[in-house]
Amino acid sequence: MSTFQYTARDKAGNVLNGVLDADNKQDLLQKLRGKGLVPTSVNEGGPAAARTASRKAVAAAGAAVKGKKVKPDEMVLFTRSLATMVNAGLPLLQGIDIMIEQTESQNFKKVLTQVGQDIEAGLTFSDALKKHPRAFPELYSSMVRAGEASGNLDGILVQLAEYLEATEKLKREIKSAMTYPVIALVIVVAIAAGLLIFIVPKFKEIFDSLGGQLPMPTLVLIAISNAMRSYALVFLGLGFALIVGLRYYISTTTGRYQFDSFKLRLPVFGSLFRKVAVSRFARTMSTLTRSGVPVLAALEIVERTIGNDVISRAVRESQSSISAGATIADPLAKSGVFPLMVTRMIDVGEKTGALDELLSKISEFYDQQVEAAIASLTSMIEPMLILFLGVVVGGMVLALFLPIFKLSTLVG
Repeated sequence: MSTFQYTARDKAGNVLNGVLDADNKQDLLQKLRGKGLVPTSVNEGGPAAARTASRKAVAAAGAAVKGKKVKPDEMVLFTRSLATMVNAGLPLLQGIDIMIEQTESQNFKKVLTQVGQDIEAGLTFSDALKKHPRAFPELYSSMVRAGEASGNLDGILVQLAEYLEATEKLKREIKSAMTYPVIALVIVVAIAAGLLIFIVPKFKEIFDSLGGQLPMPTLVLIAISNAMRSYALVFLGLGFALIVGLRYYISTTTGRYQFDSFKLRLPVFGSLFRKVAVSRFARTMSTLTRSGVPVLAALEIVERTIGNDVISRAVRESQSSISAGATIADPLAKSGVFPLMVTRMIDVGEKTGALDELLSKISEFYDQQVEAAIASLTSMIEPMLILFLGVVVGGMVLALFLPIFKLSTLVG
């Protein structure tokens, strides 16, 4: 029989430290659970000091690493792995120690090491996570807190992993949809700039040597070419100033709201942005309410994490009505931001007590809508870009060759 040091929590959430004799760790875990305790750390003498020293060494090694966001795939792997270990009966702190050893990112190692040290010092898992908002956003720590309160931490971690995976999948789809048109637009601009800076001047020399009156499209093209060559630095400076100014304006509260409102009103892309925002709202609300987070607290988290100020303001304004006793659906419907189907389904969910289930269905529906919209946009954007390329580049080439078509007039 061996002597074990343990840290555990009782049903009231109090931290208890103690020493207990047991045949092995499994026997110890059964004894602790029999006393109504949830173990967070179990160590047999020497190894405890070794693990603590190891955590301190990692923390010291990573001390120079500044807090950064953790990559989504790292977060998903950590969350799923920890859920599996907690479900298997492994104490939380040992699960974190294992993940510290397996994680390749020095930044994430440092964060997890500090989390482990805070738990060892008596903080709850959720409070330890809350100290690292860049790695573990508010939604993450709030759900963990709900899991700790309900005794279903492993189940909550699985839900979190699924949420993170679905969110990242949606981001990748949006990024892939936006990448092609952006690259194509850059190529068009590069071709047009190349023609104006290098090709048009060559043609101008030929036209000057021939003499005669040039067609208006050719004169305009030459004027633009001369301006670009003469005032290139001015144009670059103005472009840079415009980008910096827009970024600054968008960083303000008013600017951000107007920019997000503009995105939702965009032709073609506006509908896609709205569907993405609604999907994110429904998924986040569903995940939070299913894990036991109160509705008002869930709405506050959604307001801060939704990623669109128009939706965020509608959610914020609805909170006071809900606090006064209104349903969730009514103020959201009055905001005019959410589609009728969404508010109707939320209303049904509230009345039937299946709000989280219907929110999940809304999220799944809009995920499918986003996929369909992206597929439709991709097939639509390609011919539009080809047409744009033909109009811009083709128009420039035509303007260059118009005088050649009228060569006899110029020579005469």
